[in-house]
Amino acid sequence: MREIEIDKVTVHIGVGESGQRLVNAEDILKTITSQMQVRTLSRSRIPAFGIKMDEPIGCKVTLRKDKAEAFVETALSIIEHKLYESQFDNTGNVSFGIEEHTDFPGMAYDPDIGIFGMDVCMAFKRPGYRISKRRIQQRKISHKHRLAAADTLAWMHDRYNIEVIE
Repeated sequence: MREIEIDKVTVHIGVGESGQRLVNAEDILKTITSQMQVRTLSRSRIPAFGIKMDEPIGCKVTLRKDKAEAFVETALSIIEHKLYESQFDNTGNVSFGIEEHTDFPGMAYDPDIGIFGMDVCMAFKRPGYRISKRRIQQRKISHKHRLAAADTLAWMHDRYNIEVIE
């Protein structure tokens, strides 16, 4: 029950506008992850940038199980297995960015599309975390069973051989 596993990996591309650039980002995300994407909407109105309320400005994909692990191995090899300590939060989750989508295998630069960066957010869990999320007989998780940044950091060092920069 103490083993750590990847709950989900969320890959997000923020474009900042709707239109052809968003369609290009969706195609890239679908090609990289081989999974259908979802559009993300703006939560507020920002007139300086021309963003309206509920306007589609990005896309994301949530990966789980085998697809998540395969994507994490590829993404960590792109950033050369180096993460900063500040990229781990208090509950043991990790977020990092990839500057160019062309770093992924099989992706080439196309001047008509351009270059897109992406955010990768990894959420971790231990077996038994579902009791805090379920609807019936919902319970709290004890402090011993909760994940901390040090737990996830050690697990990622053992599993993926990452180097943590302070």
